[in-house]
Amino acid sequence: MKSCGVIFDMDGTLFDTESVFQEEWNRIAEERGLSLPESFKYEICGTSGDPMNRIIEQYYHVEEGSEIQRLCKERVARRLLAKVPEKPGCREILSFFRKRGYVIAMGSSSPMKQIRANLEITGLSSFFDALASGEEVKQGKPAPDIFLLAAKKLGISPDRCYVFEDSPNGIRAAFAAGMKPVMVPDLMPVTEEMREKCFAIFSSLIEAKEIFEKSGN
Repeated sequence: MKSCGVIFDMDGTLFDTESVFQEEWNRIAEERGLSLPESFKYEICGTSGDPMNRIIEQYYHVEEGSEIQRLCKERVARRLLAKVPEKPGCREILSFFRKRGYVIAMGSSSPMKQIRANLEITGLSSFFDALASGEEVKQGKPAPDIFLLAAKKLGISPDRCYVFEDSPNGIRAAFAAGMKPVMVPDLMPVTEEMREKCFAIFSSLIEAKEIFEKSGN
């Protein structure tokens, strides 16, 4: 087995669920007579814990954001019980890394219960050697804690880990962890900062798999 690991973000990277979250964030805001600006989407994607609470408090004009965060996650979880939409190339790239002998982890801001549920519903649990959730660390993305925990669970040095992410905060977290950030954009545009921090940027998981295959990694 290669002494290399690959860590995947979940929402917006392996699963096409980020748009579901955005729909619920906006629905909750509308119920409170608010209209969220475009900037909310860019700030909230890829965050968890206290950083997410602070963003919620700012945009929803509340003193404590944890209740709104809980409500949004509960609504999304109910919707995903029926089906968890996969990003194109999700199964192919997991199979590729598994066949190449990489150890694979999920590093997601979502609750562990949701991570396990999504993997069970999609039948992808067997691909993962470790799972790391935002609930298990003190600081969420863009802090590196989640990815460092994932690497620890895999037993792999951070500098031997690729991290697949769709959001700027996720890329910042992977970069801060001393890993190799790979961006597959979803809702967020690629900025110059992302180009500087990324090991590679791909338009899809399909393209990523093809390039990794050709490179012999």
